[in-house]
Amino acid sequence: MKLTTVILAAGKGTRMRSAMPKILHKIANRSLLEHVYDMSRELDNNEIKIIYGHGGNQVLETLKHLEAEWTEQKEQLGTGHAVQQVQSQIADDAIVLILYGDVPLLKLNTVQKLLEGAKESLSLLTVTLANPSGYGRIVRNEQNKVVKIVEEKDADVSQKMINEVNTGILAVRGGLLKTWLSRLENNNAQKEYYLTDVIEMAVNDGFEIVTSQPASEDEVLGVNNRMQLAHLERVYQKEQAEKMMAEGVTLADPARFEVRGYVDKLGIDIEIDINVILEGAISIGNNVKIGANSIIKNAVIHDDVEILPNCIIEDAEVGRGSRVGPFARLRPQALLADNVHIGNFVEIKKSKIATGSKVNHLSYIGDSVIGSHVNIGAGTITCNYDGVNKFQTIIGDNAFIGSNSQLVAPVSIGNNATIGAGSTITKDTPDGQLTLARAKQISIASWQRPVKKEK
Repeated sequence: MKLTTVILAAGKGTRMRSAMPKILHKIANRSLLEHVYDMSRELDNNEIKIIYGHGGNQVLETLKHLEAEWTEQKEQLGTGHAVQQVQSQIADDAIVLILYGDVPLLKLNTVQKLLEGAKESLSLLTVTLANPSGYGRIVRNEQNKVVKIVEEKDADVSQKMINEVNTGILAVRGGLLKTWLSRLENNNAQKEYYLTDVIEMAVNDGFEIVTSQPASEDEVLGVNNRMQLAHLERVYQKEQAEKMMAEGVTLADPARFEVRGYVDKLGIDIEIDINVILEGAISIGNNVKIGANSIIKNAVIHDDVEILPNCIIEDAEVGRGSRVGPFARLRPQALLADNVHIGNFVEIKKSKIATGSKVNHLSYIGDSVIGSHVNIGAGTITCNYDGVNKFQTIIGDNAFIGSNSQLVAPVSIGNNATIGAGSTITKDTPDGQLTLARAKQISIASWQRPVKKEK
């Protein structure tokens, strides 16, 4: 089955009260339109077309990575008018799926069920709401057949009592759709070309409308204001939490946990405390513990790792059996081998740290290669930046770096070398020796501490 998906994304979103086009607002750090697009990409043999309008340049620049055919709706004259912009590009024998860029949580299985109905007729997704206010009502005859859709502003009192409403999401063969699009008129309160009018045309032409409903009304809720955006964020995060718990993850509080990306790999017996955010592409091994208030972004966490509270790990890899934190930061290209310890208030940037090494307290390690079983004392800094260029520090296996040392790159510390506390090292140091670089300590017996003079 050849499929053409048309995503309508031209609206301004006035009720968002934002300079940013509505479809660029985000759920789980992805734009509303990206959620719709990503779901569409899972459909087989699918050609995706996006109708954009308000904030066109900003939309195109922000979402230029989406592989779709973009068409501008220069005047926003209704949903029917939007689809008309691409009708010449639609094959008669293709199934056309109409989606909306501000309806982000639609499920793949709901769409697949909808498409089944489109093989023989027009297939329409409806939903039954306790409060249908604002939606077009599904009008059925005595045989319970759909006869038309009446928009809220055009509905009479009895029609407004109907609880089954139109989601706007439909599927139909391209040839039929183009025929009905050519007959659309704007004789309504809004003076717009409603796509929903094709339903009545289909009925008048002898077609029976096939309807289906989603498992949850949240699937088809659109975003028109900040409250609805926040509601769907919570719905999405609840789904992610439940999915992870079903995979064997223990969440201290599912309501205080967020996924803002993709968990590519998920082990078993993982424990995640409150207020943890997983962002970007994440891989987590078995028996991992992640402490409260930690942010993990684009990271690989291997088996048996413990991440203590209040850590930030970004574009980094943590080897098996390692421990990080509390209050540690692993910046991009921090690569920890197995059984590495990174302690409180330590920052690692663009550095490789080999097996069994420790950087436990108040240190900055940048642009470095650190061997195995190295101990970095508290307050150590690799001075990697001269104001223009970055330089590398190399520390050999089994080295011991005393507290409050400054290693001025480029510099190499030998295997089994010891650096005395408080040293500023500017030259390479030999293997197996103690190196010191301190001013001589003196005491002045005759020195008098200043005292405050009375006025």
